[in-house]
Amino acid sequence: MSKHKDTARGLLERAGQTYAEQAGIRLADKPSPLYRLLVLSVLLSTRIRADIAVDAARELAEAGCTTPRGTVGTTWQQRVDALGRAHYVRYDESTATALGEGAQLVLDDYRGDLRRLREDADGDVPRLRASLERTPRLGPVGSAIFCREAQAVWPELRPFLDDKALAGARRVGLPDDRRALARLVPADDLARFAAALVRVTLDKRLAVNA
Repeated sequence: MSKHKDTARGLLERAGQTYAEQAGIRLADKPSPLYRLLVLSVLLSTRIRADIAVDAARELAEAGCTTPRGTVGTTWQQRVDALGRAHYVRYDESTATALGEGAQLVLDDYRGDLRRLREDADGDVPRLRASLERTPRLGPVGSAIFCREAQAVWPELRPFLDDKALAGARRVGLPDDRRALARLVPADDLARFAAALVRVTLDKRLAVNA
């Protein structure tokens, strides 16, 4: 266990930046950062490099897509152009459409505030994920990404370590049991730990010195 904790600590130091942090989102239990995380989760769901998806989230924020109403206030072409500046190609036009539709859904169903989605789920994680997956282009992969990051501010999601995080754990010789993994780091570090494990899955070089 001591060796495993050392490995976990090392991963947090080297790769423990959440994707929200990388995208410039100061995650908090507030409408705008939660919505921006939803957008980021949609972008990361596509078969495209994570760094490109993160850059696309930054460009969309610069274009005004920091709230559902802000997104609806942009044109489809403005969203396409923002995605293009981040080289989020092949999926730019369909994603621009999906983001507009998703923003309208959040406005219609939750008055622009995803905390209402959380309240509706009442601690039921599968129910929360099912609600998230009503968002266009956000399937099970995307809802897992959202929950993996949102556990930093929604404690009822903890420990959220999806299959991709478990694959990273196996790569560095850590247990692939969610509860055992969760005991290796403080609860407040679980989102960062999950992100580090995912980064190990995507980049073998991070596992070398683990």
